[in-house]
Amino acid sequence: QVQLVQSGGGLVQAGDSLRLSCVASGLIFSRNAMGWFRQAPGKERELVAAISWNGGKIMYGDSVKGRFTISRDNDVTTVYLQMDSLKPEDTAVYYCAARSRYYNPTDSTNDYDYWGQGTQVTVSS
Repeated sequence: QVQLVQSGGGLVQAGDSLRLSCVASGLIFSRNAMGWFRQAPGKERELVAAISWNGGKIMYGDSVKGRFTISRDNDVTTVYLQMDSLKPEDTAVYYCAARSRYYNPTDSTNDYDYWGQGTQVTVSS
């Protein structure tokens, strides 16, 4: 079965950096767009970043542009989220997601078929 296993996250101070990783198995990783989403308490899940099968198309949520970087390594079936200049408002549970059988990403949670277990990121001021 498809599994997305996340690692990284934790508690940091404002201005710090973190890197999240998501290792995929059970799917043809190189044929899937991948995304990172986040959900803060009382809020809807929102796009953080998404990347096409070959990295040629990348999308970012407006609040993270210029601070976060998404990348992928198809050889090790892993997608990464590098988060720099973290702010308290970045505090949320972060999820990786796979858009099965589609090469290009979208910003809608409805378009992603598989989800990681979620990882907490907490940024203190």
